[in-house]
Amino acid sequence: MYIWEQPDWPRWHYDLTRLAAPLAAVRHRQGRLLGRMESLGFRLRDEAWLQTLTQDVLKTSEIEGEHLDFDQVRSSIARRLGMDIGALAPVDRHVDGIVEVLLDATQHYTNPLTVDRLLAWHGGLFPTGRSGLAAIRVAAWRDDHKGPMQVVSGPIGREKVHFRAPPAGQLDAEVERFLAWFNGPDPIDAVLKAGLAHLWFVTLHPFDDGNGRIARAIGDMALARSEQLAQRFYSLSAQIQKERGDYYAVLERTQKAGLNITEWLQWFLACLERAVAGAEGTLSTVIAKARFWERFAGTPMNERQIKLLNLLLDGFEGKLTTSKWARIAKCSQDTAYRDILGLIEIGALLRTEAGGRSASYGLRLV
Repeated sequence: MYIWEQPDWPRWHYDLTRLAAPLAAVRHRQGRLLGRMESLGFRLRDEAWLQTLTQDVLKTSEIEGEHLDFDQVRSSIARRLGMDIGALAPVDRHVDGIVEVLLDATQHYTNPLTVDRLLAWHGGLFPTGRSGLAAIRVAAWRDDHKGPMQVVSGPIGREKVHFRAPPAGQLDAEVERFLAWFNGPDPIDAVLKAGLAHLWFVTLHPFDDGNGRIARAIGDMALARSEQLAQRFYSLSAQIQKERGDYYAVLERTQKAGLNITEWLQWFLACLERAVAGAEGTLSTVIAKARFWERFAGTPMNERQIKLLNLLLDGFEGKLTTSKWARIAKCSQDTAYRDILGLIEIGALLRTEAGGRSASYGLRLV
């Protein structure tokens, strides 16, 4: 029996005595992070905000196995927020769609969540009317014409069913009940409400595709309400992506158990605390980046050099070699080597390994 088949659905139960300590820990970390952010200038706060939103968009898509282009995501966000980040990359409308959804959820968190808003979000996620190669119902509830909505894995003929959602015929009533609860007053703490909203919407699974991304957007909206702040300085989606296996496992256990969702809320709070703690690293990166560029204010550099330095400052993975520089900057290896030598001469880069073909380079931060 799935959770929505319980006779007293959706009368949720949870043990507040077991949730009190992790909830207090999350609230403490939220307050400490927001306090640190308020001590920064507007420019640094905006940079931290841009980095967090970029990660949020990238990672909420990666959870579903979709990998977006970093530059496109960053450019789409910057354009919508009116931020000057230099040259903007051309942006695919699919990227614009997911950016618009997450910005609408957090920028307009005080507005009620409605059916029309949910349908608009779904339309933004699938501007072509397709999920991959498959045509899907867009901006409309699923109709189950191909059978019940199920989450499955494994090869054809040996599929494992992890979850089956409520029948399509129940969706109008179920979504209306969910929205009435989400928009209404509630004695539950707003952070716990974010966790419950995420679980509830994923359980309904009202769309052919995109349910996880919309559930996470709803969770972010509830978290924005908990902080009364539109700016996001931590990414829960990025943390969920790191813990993707545990995320799906606890969801499956919860949806196959009764209406006591204490285990899910404990996991949600622990994951959220780790997400907020991880934002300390983002803040340190933003401050280090600002100090780095202050050192080279007025130093002439070409666009390739600026782009690659920013990639390194944002946490470039692996070793940066001349060949990688040439590939990323779309230039010859001779040009890449001249770019690198110029940055070594002014003290922005240093050689981190032996010369020749094995040479790699890193930032000189002091």
